[in-house]
Amino acid sequence: MAWKNPWYNPDLPHHSPEGFRNLSETGHKPGDVERWRKERRAAGLPLAPQGGYDAFIDKWWQRAVISGEDDRVWWLGHTSMLLRLDGKHLLIDPVFSNRASPVSFSGPRRKTPLALNINDLPVLDAILISHNHYDHLDKRTLRALLKRFPDVTLFVPLGLGDWCRRRGVQHIVELDWWEHRSFHGLTITAVPAQHWSMRTLWDRNRSLWCGWVVTSPHQRFWFTGDTGYTPTLADIPQRLGPFDMVALPAGAYAPRWFMASHHMDPQQAVRLWQQAGEPLAFPVHWGVFELADEGLDEPVRELVQELNEAGGRRDNFRILKIGQYLSFPAKIFA
Repeated sequence: MAWKNPWYNPDLPHHSPEGFRNLSETGHKPGDVERWRKERRAAGLPLAPQGGYDAFIDKWWQRAVISGEDDRVWWLGHTSMLLRLDGKHLLIDPVFSNRASPVSFSGPRRKTPLALNINDLPVLDAILISHNHYDHLDKRTLRALLKRFPDVTLFVPLGLGDWCRRRGVQHIVELDWWEHRSFHGLTITAVPAQHWSMRTLWDRNRSLWCGWVVTSPHQRFWFTGDTGYTPTLADIPQRLGPFDMVALPAGAYAPRWFMASHHMDPQQAVRLWQQAGEPLAFPVHWGVFELADEGLDEPVRELVQELNEAGGRRDNFRILKIGQYLSFPAKIFA
């Protein structure tokens, strides 16, 4: 019997009877995947970073130190982040395994060390998952986190709740796009992204994908999730902003003819930052796994060039080392 979407709402354009879909056409033509793989193999891509992997780690990695009491975000590599707002700690898309893969012996291997271990984490209030791809939702990491934090609450997009319950998660908040939940003085909202979902050959787009907006009484943070660039992303800061800090993906974009529908490149990350009003920002989705054809350091080189050409408040777009933190702008209240 064919699977039917139990959450299907015909009034919502990103819903379909068979699952979920993007608001604009993002599909590839037949043969595109094999064409990409063939070209990738022939060119020997991705190339190592300039100076080699050790030089890249020396320049772009440091051990994360969890300290202070102010509102801040630690970038832990790829899209793994630790967000602290109003004293609450939220872990986003945690992947602490050596591979972004369903198995431990194959698949994209971590090229840079962990910025911290699970035992180094403070007490977590929540974990936010943007979608079910292996470089964002890692079963081994989740199991270890639940062992240490059995009462943690998971926020997931629609359709991922059952998967989490089967792995022992006790507290789950499952949200559709634009739905929100109040949580310990914070407001957590799932927002649209242009991407897709799949963990097996049989579950493509059966769960939703999203970005996250987390707001406190004083600060607003937006993580876009994995997303291709689409002008409709600008609706998010218009509806939920202005934002004090944003995390924008800027990696896994090459070749653009194949990746652009689901991943932003550095130029598009800067464009979206400008559309959001040039808040304090940092790039994510780079520096750990070689998921596309660009080298680990290419996103940074292209981003620096784009920011130099863009002008504006380019000092507000900070390129962090893995393990580095960024504090929210201080605010003065009367």
